[in-house]
Amino acid sequence: MQIGVNSTVPAQNLLVFQTKRASFKCRKSPLNSLSTESTRKHLSNLEKLLQKTNQTDSDRVTKPLTNGSISIKRKGLFEGLKLWDIKPEMKAAEEMSPSHLNRLQRLLSKTMEYSPRNNLGSRWREYHGCNDWSGLLDPLDENLRREVVRYGEFVQAAYHGFHSNPAMPVDEAPLPRHVALPDRSYKVTKSLYATSSVGLPKWVDDMAPNLGWMTQRSSWIGFVAVCDDRREIQRMGRRDIVIALRGTATCLEWTENFRAQLVRIPGSDDSNQRVECGFLSLHETRGAHVPSLAESVVQEVQRLIEMYKGETLSITITGHSLGAALSLLVADEISSCAPHVPPVAVFSFGGPRVGNKSFVQRLNKKNVKVLRIVNNQDLITRVPGVFIGDNNSWAYTHVGTELKVDTKMSPYLKPDADVACCHDLEAYLHLVDGFLSSNCPFRSNAKRSLVKLVNEQRSNVKQLYTHKA
Repeated sequence: MQIGVNSTVPAQNLLVFQTKRASFKCRKSPLNSLSTESTRKHLSNLEKLLQKTNQTDSDRVTKPLTNGSISIKRKGLFEGLKLWDIKPEMKAAEEMSPSHLNRLQRLLSKTMEYSPRNNLGSRWREYHGCNDWSGLLDPLDENLRREVVRYGEFVQAAYHGFHSNPAMPVDEAPLPRHVALPDRSYKVTKSLYATSSVGLPKWVDDMAPNLGWMTQRSSWIGFVAVCDDRREIQRMGRRDIVIALRGTATCLEWTENFRAQLVRIPGSDDSNQRVECGFLSLHETRGAHVPSLAESVVQEVQRLIEMYKGETLSITITGHSLGAALSLLVADEISSCAPHVPPVAVFSFGGPRVGNKSFVQRLNKKNVKVLRIVNNQDLITRVPGVFIGDNNSWAYTHVGTELKVDTKMSPYLKPDADVACCHDLEAYLHLVDGFLSSNCPFRSNAKRSLVKLVNEQRSNVKQLYTHKA
């Protein structure tokens, strides 16, 4: 039937109708984008499927079908069409539900989304380890999860602060360094440096003179920061002092890692208290223009304790890899640096063993609380493994309470992820953010963005998610 425009549309609306009619375009069907050959192939598949279905009609009548077999038949009908031969992306889309895709899109966005920060109030000492985190780890308390991830991000800031400017001046003291903190309620008060007691042979400089900062003896390794926001202090129940230490970066730091012999702690009355030689070297050695890590930390902590005298304080030391090892030595140092030292806790990620059983007892006696976050596939957490003789003073022992996560629990990482991925700090934070308990799958409402994980560990992320990224 043909409609007369002039007879059905009022004169005052005629111009509007004609404009809309002129702008109207018929959209093509998605099937029109297919080639003739592809269309024929699709119809051929459909015909074969219908013929096969007719041949099995009698079987369906005589044999009762369960709900499970019905779903299988339906899936078989869909797969029989082989639509992904025409549109390959349809097979990938079939593997994920729309709700899963929407969640993945949110996780792959560059905007960081955090778990809610609840008011810790009077319970802050529990989250700081006064009871060794009893009842908070399995299942993992949501407030503790948020605190662990937050302290891990301080270590990421230490990594970024170093790699943004790794070189040290040769003939003068280094200038103050700007550090971009993930938490704006904190401010950096002190830069920290670690110095190796060994040097590379001269032939190394002769053969590779352009290694630069990779061969320098002293390097920026972290910082001291203090919470300076009243609202955040009220939320946490105290003013928090954070000491964040990065992992291994330079050649000489790697050299110190392999000096695995156990040596006595300087100034200790117990000759059985021993720690790894290389870690102690980086902790105690002074540089040409910088103090030792031990001296810097003690001076700054003493200054902050005096500055905020009368307030409720806490000291939290956090580190990854080498930084996790040095965190224990720093905690041991500052736990007795003043008459009334605030509670000291260590949150370590992927840390190696540092000392023997007597060293563990030394930290326990000083009431230093240690939470070790350990990936079950991380080899670094299993070294050093030296044991010489029957005396316990020569056996390495881990310190503190363990929160164990597992790469295989993540639906995004490959189960056979390589050694670097299993030790990567961002992978650690991803696993902690998704951890519910040891007998539960990865939590479905995990908040942490996957962008950084995909960028840094693309080869270890399942191909489906790298494709979507």
